[in-house]
Order: sequence, then C-alpha cells, then structure tokens
Amino acid sequence: MTLSDIRISTERLIIRPFAANDFPSFLAYHRLPEVYRFLYQAPLDETAARAKFAKASAPRLEDDGDVAVFAVERQDDGVVLGEVLLKLASKAAGQAETGYIFNPAFAGKGYATEAMRSVLNLGFSTLNFHRIFARLDALNSGSVGVVERLGMRREAHLIENDRFNDTWGDEFVYALLRREWLAKGQTA
Repeated sequence: MTLSDIRISTERLIIRPFAANDFPSFLAYHRLPEVYRFLYQAPLDETAARAKFAKASAPRLEDDGDVAVFAVERQDDGVVLGEVLLKLASKAAGQAETGYIFNPAFAGKGYATEAMRSVLNLGFSTLNFHRIFARLDALNSGSVGVVERLGMRREAHLIENDRFNDTWGDEFVYALLRREWLAKGQTA
C-alpha cells in the first residue's frame, strides 16, 4: 500500500489523500488568521495555498523532512474539515512529527482527536514508527487537550523559542512511543 492509497474510516471521519476538488475547503481554512495564530506565519493567500495544496496532494515519507498530509472528511456529508499529517523527522531513528489544522467552524466536536487517533495508529501500527511527537504553541489549549486525550506526554516546554510579528512564543513538545501506544490496546 502506498500513502496515496490510504483511506481510513473512523466512527465519523474518513482520512484520505487530498483530491483536486478539495482545494476550496483547503483554502477556506488556510486563509483564516485564527488558524495561523499558533503556526508562527501569516495566513496563506490563494497563490501560496495552491502551492501548499500541490505538496499536500502528494504524500510521501521516504526521506527525512518528507510530509504526508491527509484530508479529514466528515462521513455523513463529505465536508473536508481540515487535515492531519505525519512528517518524517528521522528515518534512522524511526521518528515522525504529527500535526493537524482544522477549520474552526468544526471545533469542539472531537474531530481533531478522532482524526489524530487514526494518524497515530497509522504511524505506529502500519508505518512502524518508534516515536511520534507533536510541537504546539503553549497557548493553544485546544491542541494541548487533543494530544493529552491521546495519551501523549509533555516532554518539553521551550521558552520563547519562536517569534512571529515581533512576538515571542513558547512551545510544548508532546510525544509517544510505539510500545506505549500498543500497550494502550491501540492497534490497526
């Protein structure tokens, strides 16, 4: 199975590669300032979003730095709610970074936790990563809740480690090992 063939169904969601007709939904949340508030960059204009979408539409995890981004689609109506990703941090060490971006219109319904659970399962049970970590802004309480509900542990609190628009931000690093995930009874 290649990453382009991934299609994971959860109770309410389908995690799959982006398709060409997903661009309007992708653009809708990538242009929102509230989405980029914790990403240390400006929201995307249409040109930048098209470039990012082209990369997101070709998932790969072959070399360090490669990223596999997947659309998160709601099963009952086909609406794309956001995206989840795995980034190959170190092939030699079996480590990946994970992350997600969701349209805030769909916040507070548990979609991010449900989607991330399936991505962690993919990373540990199918791709056999040893460790998966998430980096997030310390003020992003919604994301802190997501990773903690998934059983990830806080490994670091980096103080003023990034700056955007002359504002310093702190970052948390959360992580989980494959053996910890499997011990929780999480399997494919």
